[in-house]
Amino acid sequence: MAQDIAEALPLHGIHVPLVTPFTSTGEVAAEALEALAHEMLDAGATGIVALGTTAEAAGLDEAERDLVTGVCARVCGERGAPLTVGAGSGGTRAAEASLAGLTRWPQVRAALVTVPPFVRPAAAGVLAHFARLAAVSPVPLIVYHIPYRTGQPLDAAALRALGSLPGVAGMKYAGGGIGEDTVALLGDLPAGFEVLAGDDVYLSPLLALGAAGGILASAHLATGRFAELAAAWREGDAERARPLGHALARMSAAAFAEPNPAVLKGVLHAQGRIPTPDVRLPLLPASEESVKAVTAALDALA
Repeated sequence: MAQDIAEALPLHGIHVPLVTPFTSTGEVAAEALEALAHEMLDAGATGIVALGTTAEAAGLDEAERDLVTGVCARVCGERGAPLTVGAGSGGTRAAEASLAGLTRWPQVRAALVTVPPFVRPAAAGVLAHFARLAAVSPVPLIVYHIPYRTGQPLDAAALRALGSLPGVAGMKYAGGGIGEDTVALLGDLPAGFEVLAGDDVYLSPLLALGAAGGILASAHLATGRFAELAAAWREGDAERARPLGHALARMSAAAFAEPNPAVLKGVLHAQGRIPTPDVRLPLLPASEESVKAVTAALDALA
């Protein structure tokens, strides 16, 4: 089972959680989204993630979410690239329904499912939630562990138990830092289970510790350099990886100076890659200073 999932769903390398571009009238800019997806794959990304936090999924209506998923599915189908789609809910029954809907797009290879936010179940409840979802999901699950958004800290033993569930392929790990539980988890991974960095600034050290890659919003920018970093650590080339990792971390920190994805959209718009820098309330567009800071960090990468 684990080997079958690994072959069908490559979790190595860089997966880019795409922004949702908007037109000047506030609609989803489908052509710009399609172009972005192709650009990411052309630059060396392994796969695409639709409807992640970076996509402002909570600010999209159902028809818009379907449009975004459909565009990404078409691109990934044409390119033979893995597509992961954000799905799930704080309630298990609602999460089951969300996952069932993914059958409309056969190109979807995995679902990114957040640990139930706000509800804060016990670790045993989180495990039961994902066991139920994995049993009914039409695609493998990638658990999204992001305690500073969910309010649900989980230790290495709980994370390892999640990774041992049949049908769970990996984890987007956004623990807000690297601590004892991070080291313990990556030092003893369940068979067939991969960890993907979810905190952009910690990508390089997580790769050094054994992460397979990352799901990284800032990889919209300098995508090829992120792919290069992942390859360098995979090949054991620490001399190449360390300085590149530090440079990318500085750029990523600048990209998250304001709530995601405002700064990224500002930079993408400045580069002429999306029609507007607009985000939806309650988010606000990024300041000019933040956009310039990222542009300077990108220049330093060249």
